[in-house]
Formats: sequence, structure tokens, C-alpha cells
Amino acid sequence: MKRRSLLAGMAALPCPAFAQSLVPGAWAPERPIRLIIPFAAGGSTDVTARLVGQALGERLGQPVVAENRPGAGGNIGAEAAARATPDGHTLFMAVSGILAANKALYKTLPFDPLRDFAPISQVAVIPNLLVVNPELPVRDLPGLIAYAKARPGQVNYGSAGSGTSLHLAAALFAAKAGLELVHIPYRGGAPAATDLIAGKIQLLASPMVEVIGSVQAGQLRPLAVTTPHRSALLPDVQTVGETIPGFAIPLWNGIVAPAGTPIAAVNRISAEIGAVLRGEALLRRLAEQGSEPAPSTPEDFADFIRAEIPRWAEIVRLSGATAD
Repeated sequence: MKRRSLLAGMAALPCPAFAQSLVPGAWAPERPIRLIIPFAAGGSTDVTARLVGQALGERLGQPVVAENRPGAGGNIGAEAAARATPDGHTLFMAVSGILAANKALYKTLPFDPLRDFAPISQVAVIPNLLVVNPELPVRDLPGLIAYAKARPGQVNYGSAGSGTSLHLAAALFAAKAGLELVHIPYRGGAPAATDLIAGKIQLLASPMVEVIGSVQAGQLRPLAVTTPHRSALLPDVQTVGETIPGFAIPLWNGIVAPAGTPIAAVNRISAEIGAVLRGEALLRRLAEQGSEPAPSTPEDFADFIRAEIPRWAEIVRLSGATAD
């Protein structure tokens, strides 16, 4: 994902939560920090959040305690984070679906992605991997398209829930390829992957971190990545765009706090996240999962989110996906 190109030409929108300047100030947590994760344990968001949270806690001198709050496409966890006391002791592991896509997917949201959060830092960009159960008689993306076209309404795909980025990626793929697929929503990507391995569903557009182990073990067959370029982890696996020109849905995640969190806390946590993401050990762990670290300043992350909202709104429109 090219952050600079995405931001080019985007006008700054007024937003109190985003209008925080990077003023140096001393801040240290007084007790353990709660990190709300909006999906089930074991999924890509959970894995990355726990890796970053553990390293972040070591630098801040207080443990970062993971709290999974799944459901409603991440909105349950987001609402809990938005309503938390803004004192630096509650953080939220946000993803592209929650802060960008959900505004177009839901008629009403219990939070405002711009007004109710103080951006701290983007964390990573994650490729989605289109995988199938090995018993499905297809070995590449054109083969899957031909198979599904011959069986309209008979091929199903899982997701981490209605309206999640996994849902949008698969729905947009189906729309672009002219396929009639059946959506089976789960409460997280991990249980969807488990059912795919068991043969209960046939297809999944999953963050690579959630399925790379199963792919390497031969339990799942990779067909394509949804990023604009091939993954260094699976260089022989094509991009969806190689079959459907122009198709690309890279995912991202980042850490935010409730709006009104002191700027000193925002700046300290942002700086420490940047240091964590430059650490050799964490870089290696993220690379093993196919994720690309993408630390940013609070201001840059705020601008990035503003630019992503209209981009994901267009993805929602093209996919025809709904969540209500």
C-alpha cells in the first residue's frame, strides 16, 4: 500500500480528535493497559495485537492486557473502546473494516470513526490469501472461477463476519468474476479457517497470518493474494489482479485510543510502537506471517484513515455487500 499516493490530493477534514499536534510531553502508564481486540482469539488481528502489545508493554513498563470483544463486524469492540476513559490506559486494535468500511456498510454505527478515536499509529499491512479446501478440484484462480460458474449458488465462502474485510474481499471477487457464491459469516477468521480445513465451507479470503501455517502444512490450497503484488512468502501464488485486472484489497491495522486521550500519552505510545516495529525480533515474526510493518505518526495515521474511508466506500459499493 502506498500511503503517500493514497493521501495525495485529499483535503484535510476538520476533526477535533485528529487535530492533535505532536507536542513532546512526559507520560507513563500508572497501571496495566487494556488493548481491546475486536475479533476472536487466534485471528490475524488478535495475533498481531498480542505480538505488538507484549513488546509495547516491555517498553512502557506496564503489561498490555489483551481483551477480545468480537461481534458485529468489530463494532462491539470499537464501541467499548470509544466509550472507555480517555486516560491512555485503553487502546484499540483497529482494522480497515472498522475504521473505514463500516461507515458505508452500516446505516448507523455506535461510534464515529473520525470523531470518537485518537489515532496513535498504523501497525501493519496484511495480504489477504484466497484459499480453498484441498478436496475442491481446483488448483488455480481460473479453475475456481470455472468451477463456481458451473455451480451457481453451490459454492460457499466464510468470513470473520458480515461486513468484515474478509467478507468484502470475497464479495468483490465474486462480483468481479460474475460468480454466485454463498456467504457463511463467523465470529472471527480463525473459526472460519477451522471449518474450511474440516470441509464445512469451500472458500475463504483470509489474512495470510491466519492460514499460512495450514497452507504450509498442506491443509489448505492457496489460489491468489488480494494485494497488488505477490507475497514474498508465497512467490509462486498469483495475485487476483493477474486474472481480474485492477483487483486489489490490501488490509491494514493500527492502534487508536478513545478521543480525548492526552496528547502526551498518544505521542509516547506512538513513539514506542514505532520502536517496537523496528525491532528485529518483531520484524521477523511479522515477515513469517506475510505482514508488512507500517508505523506512522498520529497525524499521518489520522490523514490515512480519512483517505481510506472513501476508498472502502467504493469497494463496498462495487461488492454489493451489506451488513445490516
